[in-house]
Amino acid sequence: MKKNTLALISLLIVGTVLSGCASGTKTGSAQKIKNYDKITIVWYPNESGENLKDTRDELGKIIEKATGKKVEQKTTTDYSIAIESIANGNAQIAFMGGQGYVEANKKNAKILPLVVNAGKSGTLDDAIYYSWLSVNKDKASEYQKDGKYTLENIQGKKISYVSNSSTSGFKVPTTNIIKYFGAMDKWKSITAEDLTEGGKDKLFKEVLFGQSHQGSAVNLLTGKADVAAFCNTTLDAYVDVESGKANTAGAVYKVKTGAAAPFDTLVGKEYTIIQSTPVLNGPFAVNTDALKQEDINKITTALTSDEVTNNSKIFYTKGKSSGLIEKAGKEHFMKVADSWYNPIRNLSK
Repeated sequence: MKKNTLALISLLIVGTVLSGCASGTKTGSAQKIKNYDKITIVWYPNESGENLKDTRDELGKIIEKATGKKVEQKTTTDYSIAIESIANGNAQIAFMGGQGYVEANKKNAKILPLVVNAGKSGTLDDAIYYSWLSVNKDKASEYQKDGKYTLENIQGKKISYVSNSSTSGFKVPTTNIIKYFGAMDKWKSITAEDLTEGGKDKLFKEVLFGQSHQGSAVNLLTGKADVAAFCNTTLDAYVDVESGKANTAGAVYKVKTGAAAPFDTLVGKEYTIIQSTPVLNGPFAVNTDALKQEDINKITTALTSDEVTNNSKIFYTKGKSSGLIEKAGKEHFMKVADSWYNPIRNLSK
């Protein structure tokens, strides 16, 4: 890993961007490789919506063309379903976040990264997205101290996460919260588990899980939560920057006209970021014990091809098309080693 990537990832471990703004023993194989006539792709809830059906279908066609085998799409409503599906071999490929990948790899050492999307530079140096903690715009001033956004006043509030298997919607924000409040005598023994429950003697009054990034944001915008964790890439299709610099504390986002469900009834609603932390891009992961190496090679070649890089249903241009990954520069799929996700593993140590 290059030096500037290491410097960037240290933010994940150290914790906060607030200015202006376990590992274990891996189990064995899921199943023996056998002859198969279809390849199953499983998707997190975030990418299971109707708005990404064309993208899912396009990727399916690309893999079918590369392998000569039928592709079955498996959408889900829960992170754990997707993680378990690839771990046990019921699905051979999954589009995952870093934390989900680490969990699947821990369950089954045969789960490995297939490809990851490079950053704007076309390399892994900036292959990141952002984990946000956000509040409703009209309450944003309550989370400032000396003119800067702080986590101090989130205690006693209602918080919404995505899923406890979400990197940016749980793992990163809870790591940051523990670091901040763990320096205080009252909370010096606080753990991630403590942050999953609300109550009189807990840091939060109430804890919700949206089960997707969209769901967590909706919890915030409908008033069910005071603070919510979700990421920038999933919300990108539904919101525009209203003021401030994108992906920094203090930036205000507004649900745009024409936003698809579940934001179609929330047009005009605004939220403010109080914390933004860079996170490693998640991979397309593969169960190497449920997919033959010759097919893995063919799929890798197809996904890293110029044809896919230039496919607007996959790499989309904001305002012109919709897809899985925004094309803001030289983004493309590239191979990556399992060890690249060690910084995320380290968050659980």
